[in-house]
Amino acid sequence: MSEIYINSIKQISAQKPLTDEWFDAPVRYSENYVRAIDPDFRQYFAPNVARRFGKILKRALVVSQKALEESDVTNPDAIITGTGLGCIENTELFLDKLVREGEELLNPTQFMQSTHNTISSLIAIEAKCHSYNTTYAHKGISFECALQDALLQLQSGGIKTALVGAHDEMTPAYFTLLQKAGFLGQANQTFAGETAVAMMLTNQKTEKSLCKIENVEKFYGNVETWRAASLQVSDIDYIMLGTNGVAETDRIYYENCQKLFPDIPLLQYKNIFGESYTAPAFGVYAAALCLKNGKIPDFLEQRAKLVPPKRESEEQRQNAVRKILCYNQLENKNHTFVCLTSKNLTPKK
Repeated sequence: MSEIYINSIKQISAQKPLTDEWFDAPVRYSENYVRAIDPDFRQYFAPNVARRFGKILKRALVVSQKALEESDVTNPDAIITGTGLGCIENTELFLDKLVREGEELLNPTQFMQSTHNTISSLIAIEAKCHSYNTTYAHKGISFECALQDALLQLQSGGIKTALVGAHDEMTPAYFTLLQKAGFLGQANQTFAGETAVAMMLTNQKTEKSLCKIENVEKFYGNVETWRAASLQVSDIDYIMLGTNGVAETDRIYYENCQKLFPDIPLLQYKNIFGESYTAPAFGVYAAALCLKNGKIPDFLEQRAKLVPPKRESEEQRQNAVRKILCYNQLENKNHTFVCLTSKNLTPKK
């Protein structure tokens, strides 16, 4: 089975866009709702083009373009996207005009660009890619579904490169609804954010490779019955969790980790990137950067849950960041596991 590498990742989020500066100097927020910091789109689109695209489409195109450029791939074998809400802003605009103006003389652009698969399709058009193109819209596990699809195809030899994206926007109206329903904007909860992440996966390791994807697994049901035959738990150095500050939700994470991964230090990422349906993409992004840089920033550590990791040799003690498992769960029923390793780590026989 071929090894799969992440050769580039780009993001637009609540942190400074299209850079990894957050790793050393993150932007902190006390608000409960934060929209993404957009780059100057005038550098990437002509005015007559930009006016036709909503924010999520412009963000998706820019991060995808940058991920392709950095990985030296011009035409990927697959474009696979995960999104929970799709183009929700265009949907809202179209429905609002429909209510206010009736069904006559409506601009069709917002309607045509309101579907979930618009994102992958537009990326393919701009990249002139006529290969495999699909979108996963499965709420909180959308990104992991897209990532697993790419991994399986790469491992089977069906493709050699895959552009995997995670894209979601949070409009003020939708945030208000979710806040009233108790899903976002609660006391001590991390801020509601937006996602625009694109990563290039290939079966070739290069100098630019951030890390290696060892495995992606999804599981439904009682997590205690989950068994990862291909995962050596004793080798895991850190667990990257999707904790978000809500006591009840975080307790599920801690209890499950105690059962499955005792005595392994825990990390977090939503305190920096916020909460959204496809926020787990930021967990993978943060873990990949930790493996690339060989260190863990203090703000990613969950201090109350940080314990000294067990080591098996002097070499392992000197190289403490070798394998990170990203664990996310939804309602304690849908569980996802993404295992990343250092690109130079040799698998055990």
